[in-house]
Amino acid sequence: MSGRGSASVPVGASPLRHLPNLITLLRILLVLPLGWSLLERRFDLALGLAATAGGSDALDGFLARRYDWRSRLGGLLDPIADKLLLATCFLGLSQVGSVPWALTLLVLGRDVMIVAGALVWQRLFGALEAQPTLLSKFTTLAQIVYVLAVLLDLDGIAALSMAPLLWTVVALTVASGADYVLRWSLQARRRLRGKGESG
Repeated sequence: MSGRGSASVPVGASPLRHLPNLITLLRILLVLPLGWSLLERRFDLALGLAATAGGSDALDGFLARRYDWRSRLGGLLDPIADKLLLATCFLGLSQVGSVPWALTLLVLGRDVMIVAGALVWQRLFGALEAQPTLLSKFTTLAQIVYVLAVLLDLDGIAALSMAPLLWTVVALTVASGADYVLRWSLQARRRLRGKGESG
């Protein structure tokens, strides 16, 4: 992929440019077997699927950045895949009694709030071009680490202290949710004020 023998073909025009999106789609397909393995208490399989999903996420991100194979579709699919997999993990682990339902509802509630806010924004102002903040990325990372730690504990590989991880997820989820509300509210207020002044 370094370009040997294809110097006349721009990297962005490579037939492999859709590979990151394909990897993301395959990651989405892991949602059903991951959910099944959790409900069936096949935690070894669930851990393997979760690790595969995490590795594929890192791989498609690397390919997109390294070879500039970014696309609007990829920008939409990647967070959808992450949210679906995390939601499946939290719901499945709560169903088997390994994660508090309160935490799962907090995590899912934040995501629902963000999606609802984006839909309202699109209705009022048009397409939303929003990039994840550093706080949001840390929140997602903390949620992933927590889920993997729970699975490692359930599979008997490692006994970890869950309380610090749990409260870290709670704090970051609340903080990032509040951050989205505050930033979008301020931007919406400026836009509405601008419309009022121009009218």
